[in-house]
Amino acid sequence: MSIFLGILTFVLILTSIFLILLVLAQKAKSDGGMGAAMGGGMAEATFGADTGNVLSKATINAAIVFFVVSFVLYLGRIYEGKHSSGSGAALPTISVPVAPVAKAPVGVAAPTPAPAAKP
Repeated sequence: MSIFLGILTFVLILTSIFLILLVLAQKAKSDGGMGAAMGGGMAEATFGADTGNVLSKATINAAIVFFVVSFVLYLGRIYEGKHSSGSGAALPTISVPVAPVAKAPVGVAAPTPAPAAKP
């Protein structure tokens, strides 16, 4: 199950990068400003005159893939957490042995700490 979730995580990362690049490649509705500065005309030269439809459909499909893979990863991590064999599921308990405290003999006063030296 862990290998499957690792592969899905990698697919989610690739989908995220692809989705970011698709959004940046699209032209702004105003046909100016940052959309034109970021290569809006370059996408039209590469994909043809009907670039808006191609990029819009690709963005919609990439967004669907992103949400489906994210949801499957969410469910997979819940399943992995509930069905783990105990190793790594919780923090380990650490017990530290307590060293015995030496007691002063009866009738002898306990030593007092020396006063701190003043500078």
